[in-house]
Amino acid sequence: MTARLLDGNALAARVQEELRARVADLARAPGLAVVLVGADPASQVYVRRKGKVAEKLGYLHRQIDLPADAPRALIVETVRALGEDDAIDGILVQFPLPRREDELAVLDVLPPHKDVDGFTAVNMGLLASGRPRLVACTPKGVMRLIAESGIDLAGRRAVVIGRSNIVGRPMAMLLEQANATVTVAHSRSADLSGLVREADVVVAAVGRPELVRGSWVRPGAVVIDVGMNRVPTEDGKGRLVGDVAFAEVAEVAGAITPVPGGVGPMTIAMLMENTLEAASRRS
Repeated sequence: MTARLLDGNALAARVQEELRARVADLARAPGLAVVLVGADPASQVYVRRKGKVAEKLGYLHRQIDLPADAPRALIVETVRALGEDDAIDGILVQFPLPRREDELAVLDVLPPHKDVDGFTAVNMGLLASGRPRLVACTPKGVMRLIAESGIDLAGRRAVVIGRSNIVGRPMAMLLEQANATVTVAHSRSADLSGLVREADVVVAAVGRPELVRGSWVRPGAVVIDVGMNRVPTEDGKGRLVGDVAFAEVAEVAGAITPVPGGVGPMTIAMLMENTLEAASRRS
């Protein structure tokens, strides 16, 4: 492997230590509530990880589990009640919900000042206008990884593969605000490999296992893999891979994030940072 490894685990651990020190100076512990609807295994694992980190940092952590068939009114009322709870500074509703059409209803009642995932129209709009407040955790974590690695984005050509409101769109805005020239590619983009080959920075966030191949990547490019996909193996256990063919791309790229251990830990670290920022503003 020739690429420099961008270690999300190590940076997330440093961020957590900084947050722990800041929490000790607060009059009360930041409160984080996580709402989990249904029993999706990946969501359950992710929520458990968030809870463990929150408790480790001294946060008040509350998890609300609702059944997969919970009516929209119950989900909305749960979020509304948390919005009125003075002990809670941040609310995270684990997406995707079993019924995707419920997600907009949830975001409509989620108070922007407690929206630690940065998904509400207010927080997305503030980001778009160059006045970011609570920023989506995964793109924020990617930017921190890039900054801590000493990579200068000014004047660089960046390609973001994926246009979701969770990663792709906020990622593109953050890169543009860091003075990169940004292209957002998606399922209908023509000549995707050609677009990627022109990029100095590639962020892959499409949920397609090992989509980005070594032959797609410009030598020396920075490659950020947001994907998290489980593919089958002969033993039936499966293995975790990203949206990037890691072994191939690492032979060409200048820097790359691993899966796991790259963007994932930074997403959780930024959630904790957003929660602390929300608590500090409310204080």
